[in-house]
Amino acid sequence: MDSTAGEEVVFQFLSVFRVFKSGRVERLVPADTVPPSTDSRTGVQSKDVLIDPHTKLSVRIYLPKVSTSAKKLPLLIYIHGGAFSIGSVASSIYHSHLISLAAEANAVAVSVEYRLAPENPLPAAYDDAWKAVEWVASHSNRDGAEMWLNEHADFDRVFIVGDSAGANISYNVVGRASENDNGPEGLKIIGLGLVHPFFMIDKPDKLIEYIFPTSTGLEDPRMNPWANPGLGRFRCNRVLIIAAEHDFLNDRARGFHAALRESGWKGSVEMVENEGEDHVFHLFNPDCEKAVALVKKVASFIQSDSNEAEMGTRPSSL
Repeated sequence: MDSTAGEEVVFQFLSVFRVFKSGRVERLVPADTVPPSTDSRTGVQSKDVLIDPHTKLSVRIYLPKVSTSAKKLPLLIYIHGGAFSIGSVASSIYHSHLISLAAEANAVAVSVEYRLAPENPLPAAYDDAWKAVEWVASHSNRDGAEMWLNEHADFDRVFIVGDSAGANISYNVVGRASENDNGPEGLKIIGLGLVHPFFMIDKPDKLIEYIFPTSTGLEDPRMNPWANPGLGRFRCNRVLIIAAEHDFLNDRARGFHAALRESGWKGSVEMVENEGEDHVFHLFNPDCEKAVALVKKVASFIQSDSNEAEMGTRPSSL
């Protein structure tokens, strides 16, 4: 085993985190957080709201410029990536990304701060995301604790979107909602957006074996959509899948697309591919042409009330 400063390393995931025999976890990616604010360029406001003091579940809410409270805006629930083990709604890359999405889609956005593995093994992140959705739903009668949601969110136009591990969590949120007759009362989930999603399709994954000890591996529908007997009953109308040509997870995105087609699901799905790009490139190079196009694509998905894609369409490119 490797060791650092005399401590034995019992598990390491790439250059993301390592766990020592003592139980100490060292994250190898520097934390870079920013507070909520009002963005001077777009006018998007943000604030942090604590949902559960016990688990420290919280959300960062984004409100685009609004001229009146009479017009309700689409509601985006966003779940960040980071191998289930790093990342935050307060990280500079996600904060900037959510500002761009809220502004471009003219949508209220709720970004979920879930508990991270390995200190909090899966399914903790799934449970946190679901609890955040239930908290959002508690505002559907316009009498919840958060006025931005009461006054501006359209609870009949809800979109769940995530990237990488967050895309997997988003998929599980919609799956759980489908089991509960479209989820908590008062929310209508229209669309699911998966950006460079993480799944297990045809081989085990050492990270998942470590951070999800109760998983049944390739037989677990939370990890493998091919093992999900409820996939054909997904109650959202539309799915958008965005892959990247050089992403090590590219085959997982294509696998989910194929599984959804084969499931008998009656909604519409579109898959697009970022040619020449790698995993979550848009977060690290947000000003490049293809990253801007990606944000516009997700925003169009949120804005559109019509089904623009057909089941089984060939992937297009961005």
